[in-house]
Amino acid sequence: MSTYLHSHQLHDRFQALDQFLTEHQSLWKPRPFTVLRLDWETEYPELAAHLRQCTLADAEADIDPQGLPAPFPQLAAEARQLSALGELPDNGLPAAGQRLNVAVPGRKWQQIEAFSRRLGFREQTRHWLDWCSGKGHLGRRLLQPGQQLTCLEYNPELVAAGQSLSDHHHLPATHVHQDVMAASSTLHLNHEKSVVALHACGELHVHLLRQASQQGCRHLAVAPCCYNRIPGEHYQPLSTAAQNSPLQLSMIDLGLPLNEAVTASTRVRHQRDCSMARRLGFDLLQREQRQCDQYLPTPSLPIAWLDKPFEQYCRELAELREVELRGNPDWAALEAAGWQRLAEVRNLERLRNLFRRPLELWLVLDRALFLEEQGYSVRLGTFCDYPLTPRNLLLLAERCR
Repeated sequence: MSTYLHSHQLHDRFQALDQFLTEHQSLWKPRPFTVLRLDWETEYPELAAHLRQCTLADAEADIDPQGLPAPFPQLAAEARQLSALGELPDNGLPAAGQRLNVAVPGRKWQQIEAFSRRLGFREQTRHWLDWCSGKGHLGRRLLQPGQQLTCLEYNPELVAAGQSLSDHHHLPATHVHQDVMAASSTLHLNHEKSVVALHACGELHVHLLRQASQQGCRHLAVAPCCYNRIPGEHYQPLSTAAQNSPLQLSMIDLGLPLNEAVTASTRVRHQRDCSMARRLGFDLLQREQRQCDQYLPTPSLPIAWLDKPFEQYCRELAELREVELRGNPDWAALEAAGWQRLAEVRNLERLRNLFRRPLELWLVLDRALFLEEQGYSVRLGTFCDYPLTPRNLLLLAERCR
C-alpha cells in the first residue's frame, strides 16, 4: 500500500519522475487536438493504428491497459508506480458547530472537511490565515477556541459576505479585502501564522509559498490547482532540483494535469464533445482553405454557438479568424469528419494522459523541495479520494529552523 511522502523521500521521487517525464516527452508534449499525425506514431505504428480505430465510448471507458499494444501497458504500470501516493493521516477535527456548512455546495464542503482533517502539526496553531479565502468557509471550519482567523480575499462582495457570516457565528475572524499578489499581502504573513490555501490557482499559491517562507510562517497547508495560470509562456521552477532538470515546460504542458472531467455532469460533457467535434471539423476546413497544414487557434465561443447549424458556425468562425472560404465545402462530410477526429483525438490522448499524474506530482514536488530548502519539514500526500476532486494533493510544511 502506498504511503504519503516525508521530507527525506521527496528528492528521490522527484528524480525518478523527472527521468520518466524527460525520457518520454515526445509521447506527452504533442497534442493530438492540434496535430493531425504525431511523431510517435511512426515509432509505435501498432499502438497508433489500434487507438485510431477505437470509438469515443472506448476513450471514456476504463479499459485495462494490458489489452493495448506496446508500449502502453509498460508505461501505464510505470506511471502508476511513480504516482503512487498515500493519504495523509486523519487527525480528527471537532464536529462543525453552528451550521457552518449552510450555503456551501456539498462537494465543496466535503473537500473542506477532508482538507481540515489532515492538518496535523507538532506545534499548536494560534492564528489561521486563509489565503484567497472566498467567504472564508475553510478558515471558519478550522477555527478552534483560543485561535484567531484572518481571511484574505480580492473580491469585496465575498469579503463582506464572509465577515457577515463570521460575525453571525461570533467568531474572532477578520476578513480583509486584499490582492494577495500585491506587496502589501506580506504584512499579514509572520511566524505566528498558519497559512492554508485550498485550490488557490497557479501563481496565487506559488507567490504564497515564496512570501510565506520568506516571512517565516509557522505552518503551510496548500492544495495546489491550475498549474498553467502563470505569467509568461514558460514554467519557472522553484527548487534547485527542478531548476537543474532538462525538462522545459510551456503553459500548454502545464495544462496536461487539468485535462479531466471527473466532476462534470453528462450534459456538460456532451456540450464539451459537441464543441470539440465542431472545432475539429472547422480545423479540417481551415487547413484545406488556407492550403496550410497547421492548427489555427480559435477563441472560446459562447455555448449558444452550438445551436447554430454547422455551416453557419463554420462561416462565422471563419469570419472571426479571417479565413476566406472558397468553393462549396461539403458541410455534412466535414461535420462527420469532426466527430470521427474527436474519437481519434480522445483515444490518442489516452497515451498522453498516462503522464498527467506524474507531471502533476513533479510540479507539487518542486514546491515541496523548495519549502524544504527554506527550512521546513514537509509531508506530501492526498487529502481525499480522486472523485471528490482530482486536485487532491496536499503539501504540509512546518518550520523546523
